[in-house]
Amino acid sequence: MRDGICSMYSDSSGRPTNVIGPAGKPLSLDDLPPPSTKRWVIRRKAEVVTAVRAGLLTLEEACERYNLSVEEFLSWQSLIDKHGMRGLRTPRLQQYRRHVSIGADKMSDSRSNS
Repeated sequence: MRDGICSMYSDSSGRPTNVIGPAGKPLSLDDLPPPSTKRWVIRRKAEVVTAVRAGLLTLEEACERYNLSVEEFLSWQSLIDKHGMRGLRTPRLQQYRRHVSIGADKMSDSRSNS
C-alpha cells in the first residue's frame, strides 16, 4: 500500500499494473483517460491523481501524457486532499483561482500604497 492506495500487481519494473481507483474499482494504464482528453471531469482528474500517487504513472509522465503543467496537477491533488473529489468541480476550481487572484491583488495594492 502506498499513500493509502492499494496496488494490486506489479510488473518487472516494480510498478503496479493495477491499483484501486477513486471509485473503488481496479484501475490500470488502459483505464486512464486517453492522452487526447480535453474535457476534464472530476472522475478523470481523480483517476490521474490516483494513478500518480499509486505509482502507475510518474508525475512527469502524467504531465507529459496529458499536457498538464506540474502546477495544474498539484492543484488537483491539493483540492482532493482538502475537499475530496468534489473539490475538483470546475466552479470550485474557479472559486479557488478567483480567491487566489483576489489575494494577490490585495497584496499588490498594499505594496503600492506603502
